[in-house]
Amino acid sequence: MIYFDNAATTQFKSEAVKKGILDYLNNPGNPDRGSHANSLSASRMVLKTRIKLATFFDCDDFEKVIFTSGLTQSLNTVIKGLITKKDHVITSIYEHNSVLRPLYQTNCDLDIIEDIYTIESYIKENTKAIILNHASNVTGEIQDIAYAGEICKKHNILFIVDTGQSAGHIDISMKKNHIDILCFSGHKGLMGIQGIGGICINTDVDIKPLVVGGSGIDSFSKVHPSIYPTKLEAGTLNVPGIISLYYALDFIDEYGLDTIYKHEKDLEEYCLSKLRKIDKVHVYREKANTVGVISFNIEGMDAAIVSDKLSNKYNICTRSGAHCAPLVHNHYGTKSMVRISFGLQNTMDEIDILIKGLKEIIYED
Repeated sequence: MIYFDNAATTQFKSEAVKKGILDYLNNPGNPDRGSHANSLSASRMVLKTRIKLATFFDCDDFEKVIFTSGLTQSLNTVIKGLITKKDHVITSIYEHNSVLRPLYQTNCDLDIIEDIYTIESYIKENTKAIILNHASNVTGEIQDIAYAGEICKKHNILFIVDTGQSAGHIDISMKKNHIDILCFSGHKGLMGIQGIGGICINTDVDIKPLVVGGSGIDSFSKVHPSIYPTKLEAGTLNVPGIISLYYALDFIDEYGLDTIYKHEKDLEEYCLSKLRKIDKVHVYREKANTVGVISFNIEGMDAAIVSDKLSNKYNICTRSGAHCAPLVHNHYGTKSMVRISFGLQNTMDEIDILIKGLKEIIYED
């Protein structure tokens, strides 16, 4: 099987990740819920992972590293916990529905822009936040968060960044980019397992909890604890997922973010050079600064049919559809695209097989 769907979830998981999860499953414990050895061991692993993530994202306070079920929960928690209908928010057409739908639910005053270099002209007296993804999950294009962060700092506006397609691929510093709140996924570029993600908070802000309940502390209180991270972590944490992040971050540190990015970028550029030589293939992108994601269509063919043929005939995994980012499709006048996304395990030879398959699909009739 050739796996080109790493933007959805990465195929590569290090051996240390697999071993760490198995060790925990053989000796489980609920963190901060007991004084026995297994519970304490789990608590220590959770704490060590918080500290490692704070360092990885350049976040000042590890106690403001919050674990969630994934990026969708992270974004919902932040948006619904901060934004009201009285607030004005600026976001972009490149956002995932995990940003757009929670914003729509708040009924806030919302501006959705195409060019982030025009952001400053949209700022109002009641602008509370600018929310952007770092890289598009459709086109792979990287947004200039350094510029947006400077604007937010200048106007004292919250800067919230979705790193779903950038974390684990390129270096991200919350401090250098003036990011107040960073939301991340654990099973994509960070190469952990599904069901884990989080929030890093680098400012003094009161995010109302999306969920309340068991906390392990203040059990006789009628209200949920108000201290981070407990404030946003009701219930039992996904310890196997957290462990997967701990060992995955070790692997990324040892392998090197620059090495990972170069490998994926080399694959992307090689694939683009081949795709652009094929008649009837249209690639969707406007910038050269990208992560390893390419979306395209074949003239006259439905994206779902192309993706199905690649899977059924050539055992190549791609993704077709709207990719939960409808405004990008509105921008390009499409309803669906075929997406290829590269990971550490992919090779140039696999791209050659993909290109051969696409040519056969186009000219088979």
